[in-house]
Amino acid sequence: MNTAELLIEAYSRVPDGVDRILDGLDEAGLTARPDAQANSIAWLVWHLSRGQDAQIADAAGTEEAWTADGWAERFALPFDATATGYGQSAEEVGAVRASAAELRGYLGAVHRRTVEFLSTLAEEDLDRIVDERWDPPVSLGVRLVSIVADDLQHLGQAAYVRGLYERS
Repeated sequence: MNTAELLIEAYSRVPDGVDRILDGLDEAGLTARPDAQANSIAWLVWHLSRGQDAQIADAAGTEEAWTADGWAERFALPFDATATGYGQSAEEVGAVRASAAELRGYLGAVHRRTVEFLSTLAEEDLDRIVDERWDPPVSLGVRLVSIVADDLQHLGQAAYVRGLYERS
């Protein structure tokens, strides 16, 4: 297994996990929140998809699926199309309403683009600096690990919220 195959395996865990979490959930389950300040499953899945989309597109030098493939229009969220969820208020979290099919569709589009990009990578590509705002500057390899780690954390949060919802 080479590095690209390893990364693809790691990133493939995200849509697989999302499918399990979304399975059988209706709008009430998707938008349930443990309290008024907490994140919903819909927001968590949208956010992990948006974060991956924005950061992979930046690294690949491509347009995000969110705008290129019309997902922003389909979701019709009440905030700027550049929003990824980072730093959003509790009110904005509550505004994310989407069906399981929409959430799966968008993540599927993001995943396909991610796999396409990862498939092109050679070992030496991972050392390319993609963000000089940090000390030390962030390499592509570090950024790719950061993205999938963040996605997996949000996946775990969504699973936890579903568990709370099912027990309530």
